[in-house]
Amino acid sequence: MQASIDVYEHGRLLIGEQGFEKKHWDAFVKLNTLHHNEYFDILHNGLRFKQYVGVIQVDSLLVNIHPKADKDDSDEKWKPVLLQMLRACGKLKAQSTGQAQLKRQHINLLEIYFEYYLSELEQLLSHGLVKRYRTKKSNVKALKGKLDFAGNVRHNLVHQERFYTEHQVYDNNHSLHQVLAYALNIVGQFSRTSFLHDQCKRLQLGFPEVDKVKPSIQLLENLKIDRKTAPYEKALELAKLIILNYSPDINQGKQQMISILFDMNVLWEEYVLKTLRTYAHHHPEEHWHITGQESKRFYGNYRSIRPDIVLSQHGITYVIDTKWKRPANHAASIEDLRQMYAYARFWNSNKVLLLYPGEPQDSGYQPYPNPLDLLNERTDHHRCKTLHIQVLEHQQLDKNLAPKILQHLVN
Repeated sequence: MQASIDVYEHGRLLIGEQGFEKKHWDAFVKLNTLHHNEYFDILHNGLRFKQYVGVIQVDSLLVNIHPKADKDDSDEKWKPVLLQMLRACGKLKAQSTGQAQLKRQHINLLEIYFEYYLSELEQLLSHGLVKRYRTKKSNVKALKGKLDFAGNVRHNLVHQERFYTEHQVYDNNHSLHQVLAYALNIVGQFSRTSFLHDQCKRLQLGFPEVDKVKPSIQLLENLKIDRKTAPYEKALELAKLIILNYSPDINQGKQQMISILFDMNVLWEEYVLKTLRTYAHHHPEEHWHITGQESKRFYGNYRSIRPDIVLSQHGITYVIDTKWKRPANHAASIEDLRQMYAYARFWNSNKVLLLYPGEPQDSGYQPYPNPLDLLNERTDHHRCKTLHIQVLEHQQLDKNLAPKILQHLVN
């Protein structure tokens, strides 16, 4: 029977709590080491989580790591946010995270992604899989292709009526299907519900036999989607997600482990950018131009700076930097303020904004009183402010987030 633990960003989980044992701690430490110690802080008797949220499964123990923008917030407040943001950013199908799914108390993110992947594979099988030519070496009864003389001597010294040749085969046994099959086997190992397990077994029976390969990162990166294989795009994306989050070095031990984790700083940035772009697309009369991760050279030939979001309207430029974790006392750090000043100078912006989730609070624009700025014909004093904005409206992401941000940005 599968045990489930709920923890939160920046919270702790100690050995002995909620069924979390030393063997689980060992697996988490190995996972963290593989990912350059960015997921957790390791304590001598437990873990302290960072900004990564999602799910980790070790054998039959499932650890759900939920978002939490501020330690003073209630645990339940931010639980629905992850799935809703993943759906809004296009990382999950809308139907796989419907309202009934979002209202469940215990949501297994692994099951949602597994179900999403199996659904994509089912569609591919129903429409027919793509075949490709590949080179094969084998014994054949009639000479075809190119005779491999060394192989022929080695294999057919007795059976001289056969030919060992190198020839072309047109079938389903190619790298694209090998990767999909490998991910399908992983899903089969970690599926705990009877519905997913049965669906996985059914697809494995219907999937063509292919060579069993352990895909390398290089192989995954080199797989290309063309016009013929365009329907494979989403299935391949999900297969890569599953394979890259399956930890083979850890799985050589006694435990089997898989994780799907998201950096909330990155997800919050993506969500804000997506929301603003969607608003600009539906309101062309407002003439907003919005870009993300726009880069400029900062120092020498190798250093650049890259704000999260750059906006322009009627020739006026604004810069937004998103921050998921709210600062102490609602005050931005001096490091963040220095960074925003650099953005203001390099993008010739009078108004730059630090954006946090939370109860509404607008600090108002405060100037950087640098007299040199007044010599710049395009700017007055550069100004910066912090904005805390309400993300949720009745436990749902606020549909009016974009216009609220833009209103505070220009005023």
